[in-house]
Amino acid sequence: MKPNWINLVSVEQLNQVLTDHSNSTKLFFKHSTRCSISSMALKFFESDWKNTKDVECYFVDLIAYREVSNAIAKLTHIEHQSPQVIVLKENSVVYNASHQSIDAEKILNLI
Repeated sequence: MKPNWINLVSVEQLNQVLTDHSNSTKLFFKHSTRCSISSMALKFFESDWKNTKDVECYFVDLIAYREVSNAIAKLTHIEHQSPQVIVLKENSVVYNASHQSIDAEKILNLI
């Protein structure tokens, strides 16, 4: 089952997400719509994902919203990759991976 993606389209929206004081876990998936490796990683991630209300899933289209991706990299201190998943719990990074290392099951086991 595909994640219930919320499209991140601005740095202001990202800042609102990060200042939200809910205890929810936040997952950011950075995807390049022009890259076949990114498309494959997204496809595998979505096929392995099991929706849970405990995770807010945010999708970043790197081609259209590169400034959002750059802001995530700056705020998390994690160098930009594509594709890339970064998971925050209480605004602390608990998981990050890129390319073939992205593992939906590993993320689900963390939460």
